[in-house]
Amino acid sequence: MTEVQQAVAALSPEIVPVVLIDGRSGAGKSTVAARLRKRWTGAVNVIGLDELYPGWDGLSEGAEIVRTRILEPIARGTDAFWNRWDWENGRPAEEVMTPASLPLIIEGAGVLTAASAPLAHVRLWLESPEPARRDRALARDGDTYRPHWSRWAQQEEAHLRTHSPHAHATIRIDIP
Repeated sequence: MTEVQQAVAALSPEIVPVVLIDGRSGAGKSTVAARLRKRWTGAVNVIGLDELYPGWDGLSEGAEIVRTRILEPIARGTDAFWNRWDWENGRPAEEVMTPASLPLIIEGAGVLTAASAPLAHVRLWLESPEPARRDRALARDGDTYRPHWSRWAQQEEAHLRTHSPHAHATIRIDIP
C-alpha cells in the first residue's frame, strides 16, 4: 500500500487523483481499494465495477461504461453521471453523480485498458494464483457466484489477451 500512497502523494497538488485497480476475480481489488480509501487523507470516491457491469456477460461493456461515462468526463473536469446496475432485475437502476472535484478510486476486472490508462494517474494490476483467487471469490460471494465462475473467467481471459492490463499498470502487486 505504501507504494500506491507514495505514487498518489507524488502527484502535483493541482491534480485530482484517479486510481484504477484491475485484476482477476478474487485477486483482492476491493480489499486494496478499501485499504487505500481508509488511508486516504480527506474525502475520496470509490467505485466498484460490480456496480456497473450489465450482468454476468458484461465485463467488457462495464469497462467501456466506466471509461465513457466516468473517466472521460472526470478527465475533462466535469462531474460524471452513470447508472448503477440492478442485478436482481437485470437492468440499469438509479443515476449516480461522481464529482470531478474529489479523488477517485475505481476497482474492477477489465478497468485497465489502453484507452482508460491515460485517464488515470495511478494504475494497479493485482496478480494472484487461481486457487487462492477462487477460494476468496467463492468465500465472498458463495453460491451466487459459483455457477458463474468459469463464464466470468473466460471474459477475464479475453480482457487479458485483448488489453494486456498488466502492461498499462504503473504498479503491480502480487497477492498470495
